[in-house]
Amino acid sequence: MTKRTSDQSAAEAPVGKRQPCPCGSGKRYKACHGAESGSRQPIVTRPFGGLAAEGELVALREFVPSATAELPLRTGDRSILLATVLPMAAAAMVRNDGQAFVGLQVQTKSGDISSDLARAVEWAQQAEPGQSLPAVGPENVPTSVAPNRLQDLMDPQEQLSPQLYDDFSWWMPEDTEPSREVQLSLERANAAITPTQRIDAEGVCSAYWVDTGTKAHLRWVRSESEDRLIAALARLSARGELALDEDSRYAGSFRAHGLIVPVWDLDREKHASEWREPARALGQRLEEALSSLDDEPLTSTERRAREGLRGRQVTIR
Repeated sequence: MTKRTSDQSAAEAPVGKRQPCPCGSGKRYKACHGAESGSRQPIVTRPFGGLAAEGELVALREFVPSATAELPLRTGDRSILLATVLPMAAAAMVRNDGQAFVGLQVQTKSGDISSDLARAVEWAQQAEPGQSLPAVGPENVPTSVAPNRLQDLMDPQEQLSPQLYDDFSWWMPEDTEPSREVQLSLERANAAITPTQRIDAEGVCSAYWVDTGTKAHLRWVRSESEDRLIAALARLSARGELALDEDSRYAGSFRAHGLIVPVWDLDREKHASEWREPARALGQRLEEALSSLDDEPLTSTERRAREGLRGRQVTIR
């Protein structure tokens, strides 16, 4: 019998049929994982809980277009790269040069993304060069020896160091001519890329500058509980310290896999690197606000700010 981590059972929760499906598909629950046999499947709403890399995993699955990251596996001889998107939206593939990839931005087959990824990793560890896994599930991936979840495969204390790309040329080894099918998939994927850069600054993790073509944003995946994070943001808002600088404004937040992702609108004329210091300073202010919550209850002004922030949900799809 395989091991189920406490993070999974703790995160399973009932989901309303009209609510967004926690799997991240963008569909309502009743049209996605709640549709089968008319019964409700248990959904793990925080599938990457317990991992130091949780924030990066959420970012790579939800909004980073083209990136890879070495998966810090506990065992196994083959290097596995987590990838945002693979050719034909494959769940996993092994290039002809032997490099194995597991895709994050794929349709899941169960109510637990972590479980599906663990199965894809097991497949990638055993597959031959040139093979591709179009979908992952119990029907097409052996599970006799597979750990139950991603948390059982990787070192929970290790962070990810994503490598971002301007296109998807990394799909193919150098000096390799893609098939017509892969070439078409490559062209479609390249055309859909949104310029994105990771904000690399002291004390800043899982924060990304994104240019949508009409606006630039900072999207920052946070690991704190929603109530605590919104309270800290409200404290900064009441002090007039919630923006990164005079050329930015707090836009709102969205939920992704059990975490809250605050979003700031930014001046598109500024380069992504110009936001490193403002992000570092904002991160420091936010940490101080979070720490102060233990000793200083919100004031009436801060409570009003909190109610205003709760209603500012943004949509990125």
